[in-house]
Amino acid sequence: MEQGFSRKTAIVTVSDRGSRGERDDKSGQVLFERLMQEGFDVCFRIVVPDEYDQIRSALIDLADNRKVPLILTTGGTGVAPRDVTPEATLSVLEKQVPGMAEAMRAASLQKTPHAMISRAVAGIRRASLIVNLPGSPRGALENLEVVLPALPHALDKIQGDPSDCATA
Repeated sequence: MEQGFSRKTAIVTVSDRGSRGERDDKSGQVLFERLMQEGFDVCFRIVVPDEYDQIRSALIDLADNRKVPLILTTGGTGVAPRDVTPEATLSVLEKQVPGMAEAMRAASLQKTPHAMISRAVAGIRRASLIVNLPGSPRGALENLEVVLPALPHALDKIQGDPSDCATA
């Protein structure tokens, strides 16, 4: 990965059972391992319950106080009654980046029809990019792979890189 601005990263696992210690954070672990392979500095891993206010508070803390450039959530993006990660994320975003969520859904749809019920969102708060990923380890990793090629450039731009965007 080309090194430009900070690649400090946080993984927020949204899981009622995980937050109570009743389930291992397998999604967070696979994301951690893959990101480390790509040279990202995963310095925060937290697990919160499927609670709007706790998800929102975690995102605000990571973006505003800890100034983490890349914040990935895993879990809570479906249509179950307690799936509120997209709503909590939207409440803190200043700008949406819909192409990332669209690309993830399009790629996932090639593997499962369930992709069409994903409500994942992506966007920017201050100098942080926040991306919702599915809760299953496989889904989280597959969706990360879709956006991974765009992350270095996106993070550089969000953090103020003034250079022109190269065109192919």
